[in-house]
Amino acid sequence: MQISKRLAQVNPSATLAMSQKSAQMKAAGADVLDLSVGQPDFETPKNIEEAAIAAIKAGKTSFYTAATGLPELRQAIADQIKADTGYSYDTKQIVVTNGAKFALSSLFESILSDGDGVLLPQPGWVSYTEQVRIAGGEPQLVYPKSGLKVTIDDLDQVATDRTRAIVINSPSNPTGMIYSKQELTLIGNWAVRHNVLIISDEIYGKLVYNGNTFTSMLTLDPSIAENTVLIGGVSKTYAMTGWRIGFAAAPKKVATAMATVISHMTGNPAAVSQYAAIEAYTGDQATVETMRSAFEKRLNTLYPLIKAIPGFELDEKPQGAFYLFPRVKDAVVALGYDTVDTFVAALLEETGVALVSGRAFGMPEHIRISYAKDMDTLLDAADRITKFVEKSN
Repeated sequence: MQISKRLAQVNPSATLAMSQKSAQMKAAGADVLDLSVGQPDFETPKNIEEAAIAAIKAGKTSFYTAATGLPELRQAIADQIKADTGYSYDTKQIVVTNGAKFALSSLFESILSDGDGVLLPQPGWVSYTEQVRIAGGEPQLVYPKSGLKVTIDDLDQVATDRTRAIVINSPSNPTGMIYSKQELTLIGNWAVRHNVLIISDEIYGKLVYNGNTFTSMLTLDPSIAENTVLIGGVSKTYAMTGWRIGFAAAPKKVATAMATVISHMTGNPAAVSQYAAIEAYTGDQATVETMRSAFEKRLNTLYPLIKAIPGFELDEKPQGAFYLFPRVKDAVVALGYDTVDTFVAALLEETGVALVSGRAFGMPEHIRISYAKDMDTLLDAADRITKFVEKSN
């Protein structure tokens, strides 16, 4: 039985693998604190749930919709983008997908031919690299010379004449870092000069803390905005990970190509989820601030606790998303582990705290910690990690 050669190069999702292992341990009775997955612990706001129920009762959810989403949902997304950025999209440029992950996947399938390159700043979300490979492309990993954000000098070192796109994720998973307007402008102008499509993953754009400022690619020079595909969705901002609604807002040629891919691969996202998403975008936004404020408080509480653990380096405080990404190599060496992977495995087995090795994000000396959990869980987890490290020392 033969497996695709292309798929043989693809690694399973490390974050989902750790989450599944944690769930198995919990089912077996273990006391597990799972900080491995980027999933808000809040229930979807009631007004959104009620809108979904109302759509079901009105008989609206039993049938196919357009493959790229309900017209009214695409309009709601276009309206919110306009309100947030000032940039206008025709609804034909909005492609609604089964989660933002599939927006990215179908985009890569639409723009890449075999061997085409995509610049992927490191550290980066685990699925970018694998999705590019699945689409037959070549991941072009870009490591910053310093810090956790790339510059155009870093891009120049990696880009080739086969480079077709660059992915910018701000705020970032796994670091929580935000690219400034100046940094984005330099990267955007570089991409325009080199005829490289910008893929701006702004899924965490509403989750920004402590007075920091988020800048969308669409707010920059029109030449940059017109060369950008915006990726977004409802999962993080509205605590709707289970509803599976994402979107791409793209130049018409790209949006048309994505529509073709989607029509054959999935058809439309679940109709009931689309009606819920309409309410998310057009309804009361008070819960967005409630959740954002809670994440900010968790960050401000957890950051100093993790920073204080012996051998953990976390010099720059995250500005958005809901992750910490400390370098822990010194702690791992002091504890006698050969890799961060083995350290993470031992931590889970001995303390029940589930984290993800930085190897999955392109930086094997780090770990990712999600603070999308309640405060008691975070405090307990920080205490267990600290005691594990200090006891072993």
